[in-house]
Amino acid sequence: MEENNLQCSSVVDGNFEEVPRETAIQFKPPLYRQRYQFVKNLVDQHEPKKVADLGCGDTSLLRLLKVNPCIELLVGVDINEDKLRWRGDSLAPFMGDFLKPRDLNLTITLYHGSVVERDSRLLGFDLITCIELIEHLDSGDLARFPEVVFGYLSPSMIVISTPNSEFNPLFPSVTLRDSDHKFEWTRMEFQTWALYVANRYDYSVEFTGVGEPPAGAENVGYCTQIGIFRKNEGKATESCLSEQHDQHVYKARQGLTMLPRLVLNFHPQAILLPHLPKMLRLQVFTTSYPSLQQERFFKLVLVNEVSQQVESLRVSHLPRRKEQAGERGDKPKDIGGSKAPVPCFGPVFTEVEKAKIENSPTPFCVGDKFFVPLQRLLAYPKLNRLCANEEMMRSVIADSIPLSSDGSAVVADLRNYFDEQFEF
Repeated sequence: MEENNLQCSSVVDGNFEEVPRETAIQFKPPLYRQRYQFVKNLVDQHEPKKVADLGCGDTSLLRLLKVNPCIELLVGVDINEDKLRWRGDSLAPFMGDFLKPRDLNLTITLYHGSVVERDSRLLGFDLITCIELIEHLDSGDLARFPEVVFGYLSPSMIVISTPNSEFNPLFPSVTLRDSDHKFEWTRMEFQTWALYVANRYDYSVEFTGVGEPPAGAENVGYCTQIGIFRKNEGKATESCLSEQHDQHVYKARQGLTMLPRLVLNFHPQAILLPHLPKMLRLQVFTTSYPSLQQERFFKLVLVNEVSQQVESLRVSHLPRRKEQAGERGDKPKDIGGSKAPVPCFGPVFTEVEKAKIENSPTPFCVGDKFFVPLQRLLAYPKLNRLCANEEMMRSVIADSIPLSSDGSAVVADLRNYFDEQFEF
């Protein structure tokens, strides 16, 4: 954190209002990034599969979390339809996601609606985050918030962050940090509310924060205060048990763009059809990422990895063949001064991995054909992670890569056109 004499347009988060030229506090990294990184660290630690961000705004936190390999369902909810409209596409897969698919499926969905409305599609989540949300709720919504989030949705963990008003005197000319804030709590006020809610809905809670105060002002605490709520094991709330029927209240923006492209490509009038599933009509945006759990992507990755490993073994085998030919007195072909390519450095293996590879069946030649046993391929860590056994590998690659007559080895030509350009 730094202090600078600036006329800022903000006090925190980089969205400044006009204030007099006084000493302003700047956080490095910016405070909003510290909040998001706090959540990401928590996700890294606890590895939740289903995560929802209430009040997701411009979806910045969702974009940060989507790279976590543990998450399989990521949901954002916000009352601001415009932000969801313009930010949804930024959550779609990029080309790199297709070239290197995730291990697990990932679906990302955005809903337009209020966080104090019950919607059954958010039941059963591992983590729900409410980052700088509660201070935007009026008294009525704030009273309903615990009942919906803690009582009805009842996730395993809830993270709530909110401004610490005790920090505000350190900012120039600040009462509330945002014109839309209905209140800002002291640490005592937030902790009193949080402990009451945790006790009522059978959660435990611990308090921390981000945005450290400057030297000499440590007594004011963090700029952003955070409560981490964990549901006590073995107990379910009464409302969670009694209200498991479907309730879909989140609304969608108008227009065909909310529908999956598959529907649009074949049924552009589908939005007018009353028999469309209700869930399809209500979601604002949804996208799915390619993963190794999907057969077509798993096959593409496995075939590519097998092909690369076979080619690496084939190329490394050629110099040995040349040495054997020299021992027999055969004269290698002169290719006009062409030089052999410099071998590429491959992956680094541990001693255990090296031993496993060395103890596996060795590649061999029959005439001008090069054979790599499937058991040899399975000895390499990357392929072993993809395939559980030889039969699985054989069944996936059989129609894409030539195999020996008994199916126990991949078969490749010992030499190809490119080899002729070098002294192999």
